[in-house]
Amino acid sequence: MQVTIGIHNLTREVTFETDTDADSLTQHVSTAIDKGEPLALTTSKGRHIIIPGKSIAYVEFGESDKRPVGFAQF
Repeated sequence: MQVTIGIHNLTREVTFETDTDADSLTQHVSTAIDKGEPLALTTSKGRHIIIPGKSIAYVEFGESDKRPVGFAQF
């Protein structure tokens, strides 16, 4: 699943792939925002991302776009 997190006062987004399911991700994000706790997630490559809950502007997530491999036909 691809996750994009917008952070207050930053122009860049944090984007990464994770194996976390949508329900679990929703629960983690909601808890972090409601309680002001850090949002801690692990990427598909095993890296850890921790974002302060108070800094989260928005979170967008969904299945990754499948990009076709090969030559385009004109």
